[in-house]
Amino acid sequence: MAFKEKVIELLNEGLKEKPSVFLIDLTIDNSNKIMVTLDGDNGVTLQDCIDISRAIEHNLDREEQDFSLEVASAGVSTPLQLVRQYKKNIGRTLKVKTLSETIEAELEAVDDSKITLTWSAREPKKIGKGKETVIKKAEIPYAEIKEAIVTINFN
Repeated sequence: MAFKEKVIELLNEGLKEKPSVFLIDLTIDNSNKIMVTLDGDNGVTLQDCIDISRAIEHNLDREEQDFSLEVASAGVSTPLQLVRQYKKNIGRTLKVKTLSETIEAELEAVDDSKITLTWSAREPKKIGKGKETVIKKAEIPYAEIKEAIVTINFN
């Protein structure tokens, strides 16, 4: 079995033990540096990272193949990639870059094909002068999302 396939198999076995934790990214470069990025339905703890690291490291033989291993959680500024990540962030504010615009709004709903965002905007009144606050809503298919990041507000 090739080195990469062995790492993937060990990673999947480790993740079976932690159903609330899921893989965001796995890279193995030419020097056998293994980088695993995780996320979780309830976040990722240090112990989760340690357990996944051990599941991989303790089952690979450094005599057979030298490697380095890094297991980390997806950071706050890491773009969302999976439907599962969007679902856990319902109710939070996202900055979503689409093919044509950037929207900062609350993530209201998620399904397998799109997300729904809502936000308040000031627009000219339909009758008379001045502006009024209106609630806007947009459904954005995943295919149109270039990047979506959870924004942190310190209010």
